[in-house]
Amino acid sequence: QVQLLVSGGGSVLAGESLTLSCAASGGTQRTYSMGWFRQPPGKGREGVATLDTDGSPAYADAVKGRFTISKDNAKNTLYLRMDNLKPEDTGIYYCVARWAPTWAAAPLSRAGVDYWGQAAQVDVSS
Repeated sequence: QVQLLVSGGGSVLAGESLTLSCAASGGTQRTYSMGWFRQPPGKGREGVATLDTDGSPAYADAVKGRFTISKDNAKNTLYLRMDNLKPEDTGIYYCVARWAPTWAAAPLSRAGVDYWGQAAQVDVSS
């Protein structure tokens, strides 16, 4: 059973940076890709960034050029570096897994998520 433990959320001012971490454990018998989704206040969950097992990233238009997804395979930890944060980035950020090596069939889609891990609150004020 995969477990995804998130750390690194917090409250920042617009223009500042935060990095979220997602430590994965278990699930060693299956191949899975990972990603980050978020839920803004009063809205549904949306895809932020995903990472295929070959290292190919995908980003939502709203975060392109500001967010960077990466993974340390030795530590089995996924990261989301968020720069130049904006108030509209406020929300609950979830680490997710997909039981496939790629998100190509469901790019940044909730339908592609097979497992929702822990989440972290990110608050950006102006």
